[in-house]
Amino acid sequence: MTTGKIIVITAPSGSGKTTLVKRLLGACPHLGFSISACTRNPRVGEVHAKDYYFYEEDQFKKLIDEDAFVEWEMVYTGKYYGTLKSELQRLWDAGKSPLVDIDVQGALAIRDKYPDNCITIFIEAPSLEVLRERLRSRGTETEHSIEERVTKAAHELTFAPKFDRIIINEDLDKATAELRQVVEEFTGC
Repeated sequence: MTTGKIIVITAPSGSGKTTLVKRLLGACPHLGFSISACTRNPRVGEVHAKDYYFYEEDQFKKLIDEDAFVEWEMVYTGKYYGTLKSELQRLWDAGKSPLVDIDVQGALAIRDKYPDNCITIFIEAPSLEVLRERLRSRGTETEHSIEERVTKAAHELTFAPKFDRIIINEDLDKATAELRQVVEEFTGC
């Protein structure tokens, strides 16, 4: 397996990670988005091999047995998510550095497997209260689910010191510039 640089980004829900990742991919053509594998059903409009690699649980378990994943985990009962080795290789073969958008545990697992060519970046909101307000402003969450996400975020924040870089997303343009600078310094592009 040929290896190159890997950029791993994680954040609690509501930190602005998805927006920052989209901006970074738009500004840096040398990056390629790493498509995750999962066992959940596709949502409306999601496409296999574009949004996710969608597998049945038995197919996913077979891939685990074949050592096809860099990392994987069962996030909820029967709901598996993972990063395929072949997905990273696809991007390296295309001359790109994989950008992996993943949860905290998966990010640390990838870094453990590729310590010499991986950078881990943790995005966080300026405070839990700001995060709570961002989640509330989406208008898609109940108060109960917002509090669940904030509680989970508080737990995830305890892992932030384990990451190579922490970027506070208080101002989107400043956070984008900082993220881009970190990635460009790491990749040499």
